[in-house]
Amino acid sequence: MSETRILTLVGSLRAGSINRQLAEAAVQTAPDGVDISIYEGLAEIPFYNEDLDVAGSVPAQAESLRAAVAAADAVLLLTPEYNGTLPAVLKNVIDWASRPYGTGAIKGKPVAVVSASISPNAAAWAHGDTVKSVGIAGGVVVEAAAAQFATIGERFGQTHPAQDAEALTQLGATVHQLVAAVESARVNA
Repeated sequence: MSETRILTLVGSLRAGSINRQLAEAAVQTAPDGVDISIYEGLAEIPFYNEDLDVAGSVPAQAESLRAAVAAADAVLLLTPEYNGTLPAVLKNVIDWASRPYGTGAIKGKPVAVVSASISPNAAAWAHGDTVKSVGIAGGVVVEAAAAQFATIGERFGQTHPAQDAEALTQLGATVHQLVAAVESARVNA
């Protein structure tokens, strides 16, 4: 069986983001035969604009994102919650990956959503909005792969999630479910 490639997209651009740290911890949970990479450069992708999305003149940053999503077997999204919803950077990624309409790079890809917030609601609203957006964009949301982390400022304020056994277990389960969805898709193809 071929290697499974999971592309990770983090919805927080902050250097010390705990969502970024959760992505780093998820990379550590990759079993043999699974490559998890964290995409860099989301801040450089212009906001989606159909006037920019013209064959032959799509911004290079957006083309790079689309190519990375297309090359991946699955996508892992990590989202904080900004003002009760997903951050603009993550919504922008979904928008670019969903185009051209009906054939975008995310179409048919298994997608897992991990949400994390300083609040006790574990970014539940952002999680739900991300799931909705991905589904409309054509991604296949793997509900069994979902994970939500609450009060992350307290929980991970002094400790990287990679040093938290429970977090690693949750992230490992997310990765396992995402890989199972990829394998199922391969068998049914």
